[in-house]
Amino acid sequence: MAKATTKNNHQLEWEQFNSFKLVSKPDMGKTIAYWCIGLFGLLFIITLFPWTQNIRSAGSVTTLQPQDRPQTVHSTIAGRIEKWRVQEGQLVKKGDTLVTLSEVKEKYFDPQMLPRIQEQVQAKEGSEQATQAKADALTNQIKALQEGLQFSLQKARNKIRQGTMKVQSDSADVVAMKAEFEVAQDQYKRQEKLYQQGLKSLTELESRRLKLQEVRAKLQGTQNKLGISRNELLNARIELTSLEAEYQDKISKARSDLNATRAYVQDTRAEISKMKNEYANMQIRSSFYQITAPQDGYVVRALKAGIGETLKEGEAVCTIMPSNPQLAVQLFVKPMDVPLIEVGRKVRLQFEGWPALVFSGWPNVGFGTFGGKVAVIDNIDSGGNYRMLVVPDPQEGPWPEAIRVGSGAYGWAMLNDVPIYYELWRQLNAFPPDYVGPVKEEKGAKAAKPSQEDSEK
Repeated sequence: MAKATTKNNHQLEWEQFNSFKLVSKPDMGKTIAYWCIGLFGLLFIITLFPWTQNIRSAGSVTTLQPQDRPQTVHSTIAGRIEKWRVQEGQLVKKGDTLVTLSEVKEKYFDPQMLPRIQEQVQAKEGSEQATQAKADALTNQIKALQEGLQFSLQKARNKIRQGTMKVQSDSADVVAMKAEFEVAQDQYKRQEKLYQQGLKSLTELESRRLKLQEVRAKLQGTQNKLGISRNELLNARIELTSLEAEYQDKISKARSDLNATRAYVQDTRAEISKMKNEYANMQIRSSFYQITAPQDGYVVRALKAGIGETLKEGEAVCTIMPSNPQLAVQLFVKPMDVPLIEVGRKVRLQFEGWPALVFSGWPNVGFGTFGGKVAVIDNIDSGGNYRMLVVPDPQEGPWPEAIRVGSGAYGWAMLNDVPIYYELWRQLNAFPPDYVGPVKEEKGAKAAKPSQEDSEK
């Protein structure tokens, strides 16, 4: 009771003097001190929590395969738009007609051009066959001339051989007649001496003279015959030479005609080939009057409008987005971060327009992000940064179906787990994240070692 009375008295004294109030110890300071100590203690404990180092980057949604990306459909030939077969946003299948064109070049205005070219080809083929038959006939003619030349040469050689034998026979006759003439001449001389001596009569002398004249006439005839045989032999030899030259002239002329005919055949074949090429080109060109979809997809935008508008060769008609593309996200990272990323590295993604709560260092705490892994890293820079393609991670949930190609995206490449205080120290000093090494090889090596040891045992 006495203590309570004393306490009340002290309270009254403190209330009477303002100076005591100014030098008194306030209770609020204690409270603030306790809160600060608790807050700093909590922050210290939080800095001990693990933090996943990451590399932040921004990009957009694209596709992994080039054929899945939006493409423009071009007109192969120049033409005029006659009819649109589709509208924007329509799903088309591969081969569906998008636009129907008509011809604008006067060279192809004739609607019967294909049948007419076919008729020209058939006419040229008939001409080729006729010319080829002529070439075959000339070949047979040359063969017949060569055979006739051989027969004629053999005949001429036989004639020369006969003439040679006849000259030899006539030469022998001349030699014999010369011997007979000499004998007749000697007999006549002896008969004449005997006549002068009176041993022979004039009748016998005249008879011997007549005999000598007959032998001389025979000798002259035999010599003339030999001269005729020699002339015939010379004529036979000349005939052999002229015959060979005549046949060679005929054969050369036939060969010249044959070569000219063959050249015409080759020219005709070249013209036929050119016509067939033109015919095939016309067939292919006629198929280009219908511009078709190169693959399944959606017509995104018509780049040409209206009916009757003309198109140039290779000019774009519309844009198609392939259906069911294999989506990927292209992210751009700084050159200093490229060595820390490799194919297979885990990545967390946030898509624009998709609600998300992101804690980059605690990927398992936030929501609205999706898993992915690095599939491609470019070997050259793009505007000072390097591009990497991220595909869905099969171990994570699928990406939203509402994502469209071209949408914005943000990514965090997951690296090493470190304490928060270490991460703060690293960022304050602008140090790069820790290098954690390849992703796939470490797990594969650990799994492979026991199996190798078991196999060795």
